Amino acid sequence: MKEILISNDDGYESPGLRALISALEGLGRITVVAPSTEKSACGHSLTLTRPLSFISVEDDFYKLDDGTPSDCVYLALHSLFEERKPDLVISGINKGSNMGEDITYSGTAAAAMEGVLQGIPSIAISQVMDFTQPMGDFALAKKAIRHLVEKIFDGEFPLNEREFLNVNIPYDADELNFAVTYAGYRYYANDAHLHRNPRGLEYYWLGLHPLEYKAREHGLGLCDFEAIEQGFVSITPIKLDLSAYESMEKLREWL
Repeated sequence: MKEILISNDDGYESPGLRALISALEGLGRITVVAPSTEKSACGHSLTLTRPLSFISVEDDFYKLDDGTPSDCVYLALHSLFEERKPDLVISGINKGSNMGEDITYSGTAAAAMEGVLQGIPSIAISQVMDFTQPMGDFALAKKAIRHLVEKIFDGEFPLNEREFLNVNIPYDADELNFAVTYAGYRYYANDAHLHRNPRGLEYYWLGLHPLEYKAREHGLGLCDFEAIEQGFVSITPIKLDLSAYESMEKLREWL
């Protein structure tokens, strides 16, 4: 039987996590280790300054007390999969997109990063949201992830080592149409809202950024943002090697 490890960054009570579990029923033995609270935008962080504890929620379902998504995968592989690694790590279904440079902030993507660092094929899946509208039932996301997992289990994972699939689901599409994409450049504002508590102490609340982006003309087709705008499920192969190879010679000359 295939073994699937699931995590997320929205916390163990997230409806996206439950939707993912439901989508994968019957494809293998599912183990869930998720953060006890929401850890959105925590990146690929590990907890090194305090102990962490597994808390059983139900059979093969654990929350990691105040742990990050990377903690969840790291410790699950250490303590729950000592005899045999899982065949697949899947992170999500995230409520909100993870496109462009959001991948570097994303706890959802980080759980998949931790999976491929440990030599396990991994997928991060996110549902693009209009946060002014109801969340929806993740129907297209469930259909997409089941299709991808069936394809992997029937054949092989399509990427090289230390590469994972970053999947984004369009908000209002009904048909399952895939596009292989590259990560676009996202534009960011510096959106922070100043408030004061009843005692006059100032604090800031970071705001959300609109999904504004720049595509690049290099013959590789659509970027992730463009694919979503056109109603495609965006699948971006992401590698952990951050080296800017094209700048190495320029740097040598500069030195």
